[in-house]
Amino acid sequence: MSLITKTARSMVFVVDDDPSVRDAITRLLGTVGLLVKEFGSAFEFLAGDRPEEPSCLVLDVRLPGISGIDFQRELSKANVRIPIIFITAHGDVPMSVKAMKAGAVEFLIKPFHDQDLLDAVQMALEKDRLRRLTESEIADLQRRLRGLTPREREVLPLVISGRLNKQIAAEINASEATVKVHRSQLMRKMEAKSVPDLVRMAEKMGIRAAAPKTYPSLPK
Repeated sequence: MSLITKTARSMVFVVDDDPSVRDAITRLLGTVGLLVKEFGSAFEFLAGDRPEEPSCLVLDVRLPGISGIDFQRELSKANVRIPIIFITAHGDVPMSVKAMKAGAVEFLIKPFHDQDLLDAVQMALEKDRLRRLTESEIADLQRRLRGLTPREREVLPLVISGRLNKQIAAEINASEATVKVHRSQLMRKMEAKSVPDLVRMAEKMGIRAAAPKTYPSLPK
């Protein structure tokens, strides 16, 4: 699949106080069909609109008002999780290590090769696309979870722990027939095709299986 196809609805934000650098990057990204918005400072970027689509930020390290490194930290504090590609003519190893440890996708020293920036942008957009896809999936699972009754929610961690219906019945003080109904409804509402499928859903939502428990021998 080509870069153009994969990023057709993606947006790249370029924050650099040098208009010539911004224009050059915009022209380069335009050659592969990417939409670009330019900003002269971090504050201009914050004041602008950020559409709900895969995006990344090409950010100069030295900016008026606040440095790119400090801006990265502020974005993280504000829970703005946009992938960042740093560009700079004044970088050093400690600075690049700091940026990468804080989650930057790449740290490019000017003048950099066009392909290096294109590769970094592709990586950043894919990272953001996958994050948004995961968040959307989790939101849908949580919607299904909210549709469960309190009793079905109680049964969920017991089911994903691998407990038998008889064991669940003994644990929640209900009949085995009642547990079968709860289990069936739980699977239907969560749209789970199997218990392993339900386990994967629970893991994505951070729901843990009930702790192991020792049971007396159950009658057959």
